[in-house]
Amino acid sequence: MKVSFLMLRNKSLLYKLMISFMIFSAILFITACAEDTAPLEEVEEEETALEEEIELIDDFIVLATTTSTYDSGLLDFLNPIFQEKTGLEVRVVSQGTGAALETGRSGDADALLVHDRVSELQGVDDGYYVDRFDVMYNDFIFVGPAEDPAGVGTVNQTVEALALIADSGSIFVSRGDDSGTNRMELRLWEAAGIDPAGESWYESIGQGMGDAINHANERLGYTMTDRGTYVSMRDIIDLVIALEGDPVLFNQYGVMAVNPELHEGIKYDYAMMYIEFLMSDEGQALIESYQVNSETLFFPGYGLE
Repeated sequence: MKVSFLMLRNKSLLYKLMISFMIFSAILFITACAEDTAPLEEVEEEETALEEEIELIDDFIVLATTTSTYDSGLLDFLNPIFQEKTGLEVRVVSQGTGAALETGRSGDADALLVHDRVSELQGVDDGYYVDRFDVMYNDFIFVGPAEDPAGVGTVNQTVEALALIADSGSIFVSRGDDSGTNRMELRLWEAAGIDPAGESWYESIGQGMGDAINHANERLGYTMTDRGTYVSMRDIIDLVIALEGDPVLFNQYGVMAVNPELHEGIKYDYAMMYIEFLMSDEGQALIESYQVNSETLFFPGYGLE
């Protein structure tokens, strides 16, 4: 009898211990679940807030720009990156700088990317444009046939090269489109004391840089071009660099917004998002990283003091 009683008492004690262990385990499980649930809700709230911060903008801006930024492929490289980051589409109007400046003055663009610093700064002073920055630079070069009939390659100064072209009567192709390149070319002719207008060897075509290079290639003549456009076309033409390195051939590009106070509908805030992208460390690094035929076409910022 004593043995049976002890066995029963032991079984009862074991049973109570098992019940206590199960209750304790259940309490721990519930507590752990409660602790795990709160951080998960916080994470979900943080993720939702982050998604709201980077919500993309379903809209566009109009960028009036010189043909060199378009023909070189630079904008085809930069603009998709900007759109992926912001949602904003950049609709490009590719013109000579003179026409692009007029597009901005008339309020038909939100931002400009051009290369006639003198005219750009004048436009800012006149109130047509705001928030202008020197965004990048490269240089102008003279290209011509490998035979170099005018002997341009024998001199280092642009005014001397122009005199050789005029004296030899060699074909010179001018854009003739009031672009930044064309304006610079005309200033250089004036500096050389030469008026080429009306001369049989001077062909003013009223077209963009790519067309001028192709025309000079067909005519076995010379032309002045920004380096970027030439490098992007070098593999499909026969022209070679005849003159480079003269400091007067420095080519500065500026970016700016159209003054929203002059025209209704100017998307100034969005234009500034684009300008800030180009001027950011990331944008400047992207500009410098863009290459064609393993050659850098544009350098960030302001090139000369």
